[in-house]
Amino acid sequence: MDESTLQIAVIGAGPVGLALALQAARALPAAGVTLFDARAADKDVSGDPRTLALSLGSVQLLERLGAWRAERAQPILEVHVSQQAPSMPVLWGGLFGEPCLRIRAIDEAVPLLGAVLSYGAIVAPLQQVWMAAQAAEPKRLHSRFGEPVAALKNLERGVEVDAGIAERFDLAIVAEGGVFADQARKAVAHDYRQTAWVGRVGFDETCGRRERGVAFERFTRHGPAALLPLKDGGAGLVWCVPSDDDPVRELDDAQRVAVLNSIFHPDTGRIASISPLKPFALGLNAERTLADGRTVRIGNAAQTLHPVAGQGLNLGLRDAFELVQALSRHHDVDAVLRRLEWQRGPDRWAMIAATDFLARSFTWKLPGAGAARGLGIAALQALGPVRSALARQMMFGSR
Repeated sequence: MDESTLQIAVIGAGPVGLALALQAARALPAAGVTLFDARAADKDVSGDPRTLALSLGSVQLLERLGAWRAERAQPILEVHVSQQAPSMPVLWGGLFGEPCLRIRAIDEAVPLLGAVLSYGAIVAPLQQVWMAAQAAEPKRLHSRFGEPVAALKNLERGVEVDAGIAERFDLAIVAEGGVFADQARKAVAHDYRQTAWVGRVGFDETCGRRERGVAFERFTRHGPAALLPLKDGGAGLVWCVPSDDDPVRELDDAQRVAVLNSIFHPDTGRIASISPLKPFALGLNAERTLADGRTVRIGNAAQTLHPVAGQGLNLGLRDAFELVQALSRHHDVDAVLRRLEWQRGPDRWAMIAATDFLARSFTWKLPGAGAARGLGIAALQALGPVRSALARQMMFGSR
């Protein structure tokens, strides 16, 4: 298909959908791109406080798109992973201390491993750049905000998109995923029966100097908990616990602060305050294939993951980048979609398998499961080349 006749529908104006639409507008300069979203164009998304962690590769993609706002982001200079005691045999703990894994940007010869910022600080600049691009080329680029897509129907060499009226496109890319609790179940699905309590914490700065720019992940007997450093000196909290025996729900704020101070590594610093927390059900929900006819699903529409590795958004942005790159190299859309499965497969399924394994491991009742995780953490810290390979996987995915 000649690029000048290619008409692409992008469904969902979140970070992944906006990034894909912008990249398609640049990499496919003759193709038509139409962006659909249920929210109104004038709805202010800049104040959305949800905390997201971007990998270095994602930061670089936003920079190339002209949508990166460094002044609103907190760089991640180190990732600190540890496990709450008792996690190791007593003899090991006595000889070597509590195991921890420290991945540092300076050791990997990069300026940062990634960055933390709010959802609004990602989406608002992307939308601003997209609207400017559309204003410059109104005949080729189109926005359909306030028009939810009700249905998609594959046609021969095309897709019918129904957003009030039925329109034909050569390719429809769905980047509208939502959260696990609200999604229809896909081909690969598992309810972890875990809840993520999400919010923010503040620190007592009088209790010693804390290292800024460190993301902490702590494996506890209930599940993983993470603190993501914020620009204001606080941290975004993701606290995962069993849904059937939830130890967080009935606690007040003072009790939650006390528990968090008891479970996180001492290097975290003393937590002094906590925001109201929101609960989210956790599960795996993934399509076996990204493409169905001329309809492609990416991001959370293709795979919703456990947040244990914080890689869901980064995987979605890589989906978007690779799809547009493939379309820019080959005009045969069907051939591109056939190749897409094996091109994205290693990165996609490696991340699905890793997060699924870690999430399920917290439900195992096997003796020594915690100790095995602790030994794995210690081994990764001791094996420099393996640690660097893990760091590259976190920053850029499988290449």
